[in-house]
Order: sequence, then structure tokens, then C-alpha cells
Amino acid sequence: MRIFLAGLISLGMCSAAFAADMAASFDWGPTKKCFDGKSPPFKLSGVPDGTVKLDIRMTDLNAPGFSHGGGKVAYSGQKTLAYGAFRYKGPCPPTGRHKYRFTIKALDAKGKKIAAATATKLFP
Repeated sequence: MRIFLAGLISLGMCSAAFAADMAASFDWGPTKKCFDGKSPPFKLSGVPDGTVKLDIRMTDLNAPGFSHGGGKVAYSGQKTLAYGAFRYKGPCPPTGRHKYRFTIKALDAKGKKIAAATATKLFP
């Protein structure tokens, strides 16, 4: 029984370590101020096997109460997402620059989160 439990714990740690390797970055690219509805281009790495969809949400770290929303994108192994891959309420800082964070969740066929990554950048 102890060997079985040790094996399960070890498997869980390996899965967590693999999921921790997912990373994302983005460039504002052609994103226009204010509320450009087309998402910026993204680069992805370490997306785990079994991912069928990416759930992407944006938060304004200077105004976290404002919902920018996000979208879901079908995933089939691509390393990049083009400008406009999903629709959302783009950045619109009322004054100066704001810091925005995208959270990208890798979802399996049942909609369960199997990994996540974040990417943060100032705008403009």
C-alpha cells in the first residue's frame, strides 16, 4: 500500500512539474487604444499534451475591477496565436500606462484545467 501511495504522489509531482513548464508571451503588435476587440499576438511553449482549448482572460492590474473578458481558442499544437485570435475588451488606460496580465489556461477535452501561464506587459 505504501509503495502504491508513493507512486501516486510521485506521479502527481511529475504532472505538476510538467504543467509548470507552460509559458506564454505577447506583443501588443497592432493593438489600438481603446478597446480594440482583437487580441494581441501570442507565443506559446510547453502546452501539455491533451490540451484541446485555451481559455485566455485579461486583467488590468491598475483597475482589477474592470472586466476585459477574454475568449477560448481551439488548440491543435500551434506555437503562436495571431492578432485577433479571440475577441475581448482591449486595453484603454484612462491616463498614463497600465499593466495588463493575460492568464492562459490549457483545457482538456472535458474542460478541465491541466496547466496555466501568465504574461504581463504595460500598455501603451
